[in-house]
Amino acid sequence: MSQKDEFHNLDNPSDGLLRELAPGLTTRIFSGEQAMLSVVTLAPHAQGTLHHHPEEQWGVLLEGSAIRVQGGEEIPVKKGDFWRTPGNVPHTMRAGPDGARVLDIFSPPRPEYRKPGSGFGTT
Repeated sequence: MSQKDEFHNLDNPSDGLLRELAPGLTTRIFSGEQAMLSVVTLAPHAQGTLHHHPEEQWGVLLEGSAIRVQGGEEIPVKKGDFWRTPGNVPHTMRAGPDGARVLDIFSPPRPEYRKPGSGFGTT
């Protein structure tokens, strides 16, 4: 395998493993041995399903605005904000009027995200 295969681009819609999470929410998955990146695109006012999983998750809002629902709290986030979601804490996100794009980082990688499919996995 060439090291060139280890390089990706956030703006290339055909890069990564595509997964539809919910209506108006898609992600492109990039999985390594110890960590996984997920580039999530949310349509204006789209909202994910409240869910949880054992993996630790970090997120950064790349574009737009949103409300991060985490552990029963609703926290507004803007471009450049980032957060940590400990394992098994219920969470979701609701996009603002212009939509949002989020980079999520999971450790360890989520097994259900290693293959094509739909949905968030564990609830």
